[in-house]
Amino acid sequence: MITVESGVVLNTVEMAQAGHLKRSMRMFGNLMLTLSSITPASSVFVIVPGIVVISGSGAFLGMVLGACVSLAMALVYAELGSAFPFAGGEYAIVGRVVGPAAGFITMAVNTVGQTLSPAVFALGISSYLSGLFPHVPVVSTAMITIALATGISILTVRLNAVVTGIFLAIEVLALIVLAVLGFLHVDRSLADLIVHPVMLDRGKTSLVSTPFVMIALGSSVALYAYTGFGSAVNLGEETHDAQRQVARAVLWSLAVTVLIELVPLTAVLLGAPDLKALLGSANLFGDFITMRGSSALNTVVSLGVALAIFNAIIAGQLVNARILFSTGRDRVWPAAISRALARTHKRFHSPWVATLACGLFSELASLVNETVLLVVTGALLTLTYTLMCVAALLGRWQKSTDHAHYRMPSFPLAPIAALLMMCLVAYASWLDPEIGRPSLLTTLGLIVASAIYYRLVINRRGAWVLCGPTQ
Repeated sequence: MITVESGVVLNTVEMAQAGHLKRSMRMFGNLMLTLSSITPASSVFVIVPGIVVISGSGAFLGMVLGACVSLAMALVYAELGSAFPFAGGEYAIVGRVVGPAAGFITMAVNTVGQTLSPAVFALGISSYLSGLFPHVPVVSTAMITIALATGISILTVRLNAVVTGIFLAIEVLALIVLAVLGFLHVDRSLADLIVHPVMLDRGKTSLVSTPFVMIALGSSVALYAYTGFGSAVNLGEETHDAQRQVARAVLWSLAVTVLIELVPLTAVLLGAPDLKALLGSANLFGDFITMRGSSALNTVVSLGVALAIFNAIIAGQLVNARILFSTGRDRVWPAAISRALARTHKRFHSPWVATLACGLFSELASLVNETVLLVVTGALLTLTYTLMCVAALLGRWQKSTDHAHYRMPSFPLAPIAALLMMCLVAYASWLDPEIGRPSLLTTLGLIVASAIYYRLVINRRGAWVLCGPTQ
């Protein structure tokens, strides 16, 4: 197919063949990278305390409910990823099933959200290094971390799977320490967490029963703690037998994540000597480790969490680069930029230009206030999940995903249940005037901007061709 842009004749087949990703991983390597992008230790130490603040000991039920919704989304990703295991991930799927305009909006939302995420993680790493380096500067530490992670992520994806797998083992050890400290000193039963969940009252002076609405609100935050299993799809072009193995990687990554995030939380809630003091702690898990172990042990675990964050940034840049590489291959940008982003390294077979671009964007994002980054990224996941559920429904009804090797059970229960949860999350976000509502409005602005770009730039070239892998 020949198209014309700004008087230059472009062959979309040549664009697709500008670079290709080498299939060098088995399912296990994909799984290691996907789990590293989820970064369970960071989720436990950074996100889960927020769930405890919202739901008290009802955080256990909130995490269980969040796991059920995440399972529904994982089933959606497994089926769609089995049909289209492409580097573009969500946008490559939505564009093929729902339509190019919806795919382009998904691309814009995902590209912005994924590029900013490493900066959010990097800005938090200094707090976990403070045990050894009390006065470490936040921004410069974040920028150095991003630069190192970006450099590593340019290497072969197979080598990155090994590196991140080792780091992942270390962060899992930190979570095991947390779980062991809790289960060795059990002060209450699991039935207490299920039947009688409690939380601090508004004055933070006494414990009261946790209302179900607060448990439901906590479960919406739990979705963010479990998210990341979709990275398995982005790595599909570098995975052998991807149409079979990507679905397995998605489902296994969620199962492992739920296990290693829910168990430590349960152990801490069961083993806290003073539940009221625990729920009111500003450093929930750190104080628990110090109380049941020692301050030295807390320092060691904190370093493990810092390593987990670094690991997440490496895996995140790998995934981000694949998305940006795919946008170049699909000619989202002007011709010269698209050709550059679609290049791969001759030795490492990695999208090195796209990786460096992601690193540069993340470096710039680390100069932005962390709250602003949270506002921008907050509602993007909800929109992406919603569009993926729509794609799952349309794909079955239009038979455009009939070639998928994996078919979710009890269709259409999973996508419909997940869509209902997304409505609840959006409603809860709208009720939050500080982060939730600005996040929704920012997402709406991004939708409008990407729709205008699609209409005025992409659509004027003719039909938008999603090239896909060349091998």
